[in-house]
Amino acid sequence: MSLTSEPLRIGVAGLGRAFMLMLPSFRSDARVRLVAAAAPRAESRKAFEAEFGGRGHADVEALAADPEVEAIYVATPHQMHAEHVEAAARHGKHVLVDKPLAVTLEDADRMVAAADAAGVRLIVGPSHSFDAPVMQARAMIESGEFGAVRMVQALNYTDFLYRPRRPEELRTEEGGGVLFSQGVHQIDIVRLLCGGNARRITAMTGAWDPERPTEGAYAALMSFDNCTFATMTYSGYAHFDSDIWMGDVGELGADKTPEQYGKARRALAGLDAQSEARLKSTRTYGSGGDLPKARHHEHFGPILVCCDRADLRLTPDGVEVFGDTQRRFIEAPLGTSTRETVIDALWEAIREARAPAQTGRWGRASLEVCHAILRSAESGETVALTRQCGLTDQETTT
Repeated sequence: MSLTSEPLRIGVAGLGRAFMLMLPSFRSDARVRLVAAAAPRAESRKAFEAEFGGRGHADVEALAADPEVEAIYVATPHQMHAEHVEAAARHGKHVLVDKPLAVTLEDADRMVAAADAAGVRLIVGPSHSFDAPVMQARAMIESGEFGAVRMVQALNYTDFLYRPRRPEELRTEEGGGVLFSQGVHQIDIVRLLCGGNARRITAMTGAWDPERPTEGAYAALMSFDNCTFATMTYSGYAHFDSDIWMGDVGELGADKTPEQYGKARRALAGLDAQSEARLKSTRTYGSGGDLPKARHHEHFGPILVCCDRADLRLTPDGVEVFGDTQRRFIEAPLGTSTRETVIDALWEAIREARAPAQTGRWGRASLEVCHAILRSAESGETVALTRQCGLTDQETTT
């Protein structure tokens, strides 16, 4: 095969929950081939070798040095991202790093610098900004048919805080809580729809359960340099479920039933921290069990984009347009997998030298907003943003 048509040879750093969520796309897309993995659990490495015939490594440094690996998907815990991205870049590997880019902005700066110095691509995702209806809405905005974006409203109510967690996932300073794991999705989507260059944040956060001592909710007002503004609301306290406003479609694109309500809190009842961590380990690769069948696109809750000549409502199946005099629905057909757009971005960046919006600089800008929300909530003041980038200038913004 020629270099431009042969599958991307992917190494995976981390075989936990993040990898499980990408696995259906890796399995179904002929443009990628999994050739190696690094994970601390021997059971996961053996399962990987059995399914993909690749090489299992005990650490990421060995994975990065593997000559068969062309690009690395970094799916390790948040606080390890900087070390693992730097290792990949040092060995000349392109990188897809799961969101968030890092926990600290200092680490984010190092990661962007490392990729630049090595001349490798750094893409941050999957995030829900890759969801096909989001990309569809962005294209509709760029067409100019509906005029300028004036306001975006995004909200999501989930059971996030009561899904099985390791202890560090409940400590904000280690990347725990809803901001770094969930808020970054919402921020990424809103920035993409509004053009990217956010300028100020005013926010409040909530940490209301002493047994889950981290932020479980936030509300924020974000303004942009084009006079657009957006409101973002999130709660992970496992009461109201905003998926009922999305046609009872879950975040991963599978249909939900009323019997699933309260499942997260019921599963944690009576568990201590060690038992909860063991429960989380059952959601990793090699532990058995597949994800429910996705019959729709993934989504991140209700999102409404208000433009000059229409409001656009994002759904798991496409975009509903509320125009001046007419209402219509524009479908986003489901491809081979819900995360096909992530593989699109990886392929185009490496094989066609076309970077997506979600570069390392873009991921750093979204991370800055996470920190700004925390700072604004603590100080009660509006926080100015200084590391932002637009849709077309992230390759050169420092």
